Amino acid sequence: MAKTTYDESKILTLSALEHIRKRPGMYIGRLGNGTHVDDGIYILLKEVVDNSIDEFIMGYGSRIVIRLKESEVSVRDFGRGIPLGKVVDCVSIINTGAKYSDDVFQFSVGLNGVGTKAVNALSSHFQVTSYREGKYSTAIFEKGILIREKTGKTEEADGTEVLFTPDPELFGEYSYNEDFVISRIWSYAYLNTGLTINYNNRAYKSSNGLYDLLDKEVGTENLYSIIHYQSKQLEFALTHVTGSYGENYFSYVNGQHTNDGGTHQSAFKEGILKGINEYFKKNWAPQDVREGVVGAIAVKIKEPVFESQTKNKLSNTEIRTWIVNEVKDAIIDFLLKNTAEAEKINQKILNNEKLRKELNEVKKGARESAKKVSLNIPKLKDCKYHLGQSNAHQEACESSMIFLTEGDSASGTITKTRDVMTQAVFSLRGKIVNVFGKKKTEIYKNAELYNMMVALGIENGVEGLRYGKVIIATDADTDGFHIRNLLMTYFLTYFEDLVLSGRLYILETPLFRVRNKTQTVYCYSEKERDHATSQIRNSEVTRFKGLGEIDPKEFGQFIGEDMRLLPVSIVGMNEMHKTMEFYMGSNTPERRDFIMENLI
Repeated sequence: MAKTTYDESKILTLSALEHIRKRPGMYIGRLGNGTHVDDGIYILLKEVVDNSIDEFIMGYGSRIVIRLKESEVSVRDFGRGIPLGKVVDCVSIINTGAKYSDDVFQFSVGLNGVGTKAVNALSSHFQVTSYREGKYSTAIFEKGILIREKTGKTEEADGTEVLFTPDPELFGEYSYNEDFVISRIWSYAYLNTGLTINYNNRAYKSSNGLYDLLDKEVGTENLYSIIHYQSKQLEFALTHVTGSYGENYFSYVNGQHTNDGGTHQSAFKEGILKGINEYFKKNWAPQDVREGVVGAIAVKIKEPVFESQTKNKLSNTEIRTWIVNEVKDAIIDFLLKNTAEAEKINQKILNNEKLRKELNEVKKGARESAKKVSLNIPKLKDCKYHLGQSNAHQEACESSMIFLTEGDSASGTITKTRDVMTQAVFSLRGKIVNVFGKKKTEIYKNAELYNMMVALGIENGVEGLRYGKVIIATDADTDGFHIRNLLMTYFLTYFEDLVLSGRLYILETPLFRVRNKTQTVYCYSEKERDHATSQIRNSEVTRFKGLGEIDPKEFGQFIGEDMRLLPVSIVGMNEMHKTMEFYMGSNTPERRDFIMENLI
């Protein structure tokens, strides 16, 4: 093998913007194509809006206008506007910005001096205009390179406007999911009372902050009035809901949604436990107090420390004590003033305690009959690396995944082609039990449900999850879709927090193969099939109904680097429970009418 020369000519120094384009993951986490809520195109939008939010937080501009048309995004705020002489520097030179000055920005949400530069570098077209005191300054960039500048007089109100198009050269064929965008806009509205966000000519505004967030999420499922508290640096809202297992939290730091929680969220949970136990003069177990809790917490911190560039988890330890005490005192104050609501909480906790003891009895029997030794689980083909493995390569642990498949045929195909280091397979015997509306004891009465739970490591909560992704991999036929619904019902009924944490996915596999003697194309829709047949002469078309029909030699590519995953997300728990009732509940008149209307 020829040796390569390693000398001075091989040492490269990239400009900051070149580095962003070459290593975008370091700045925005992932590229993606818009099918996942954390894909890069949404991070770009967030970084631009965050700057406008910072202006509002500092008391300038109570309105933000966002327009999204296909791939072009525009964000206009009515804050102070970037100082006209620094417009180019602020969007193109790393470590340039006012976020470093506590006098200008006290509780910044944007990436300090990096965010807008990353948007600029990763956009095929980027334009920024600052309006300030009757003058304007515009700078236009392509792929981070300045093309031209314009200055002059204007009658526009003070503020900043940014237009950008994520670069298809980097992001490929992408599209914005309207639900993801609106969900993020609602988060901004809840966290910034008094701010109006106009998105595509519709106004979004919240008058009651996190109270409104919880009210929208739980609807009529709350057992008692939502507890809502707000001070200068802390706001929280919480309630217990009916018919829900586990506990669910929405947590934010300086307006940033911390998907993976952190010290503020754990302090919030501790404060809830201490407040309720102190008021009732009890020593209830944490799971009995918090089972069925839905809560939201937002904190403002001057120097937040996050575990990653994308700010999914807060690490500051010094904030724990004051959050615990403030939450505890606020809950005690609410209960003292609302004795009728306090009694509802008391009854909920006693019921939780009763159900837990009942569940423990069933667990004992299930464990004895299963005679579980380590992870010797039938139908599980495990992988080497697992989530939370402290003595292993962390990137491999985070990228670990488990495929939930139907039958030996499909699992055999995946098992033969999987990466044994990071990809596990759990094979279902067929259709699992419909668990909608059933107690958690059902898991311990059914070997398959039990084995699946143990394989995932979630018996005692999502904290024990053994895989970074849980992937439903069923056939693209009516039976496959039914099994998919049954599995989603299982997770949404008993392990809702696993879904809320963004760990559950559906594997998309090709429906068609279009080929001739020299060319083969796999298609995921009829539209793709029709396009392929028009491009490939004398082609033959194969329709795949089951994963087992695809040759393992072909299948490997569909669970490799270009694997297509559809994340299972929840717009709102209240709406989700209504949807589950419609599809998976007993034979409701609504569903019967729907079937009759659409049968033909």
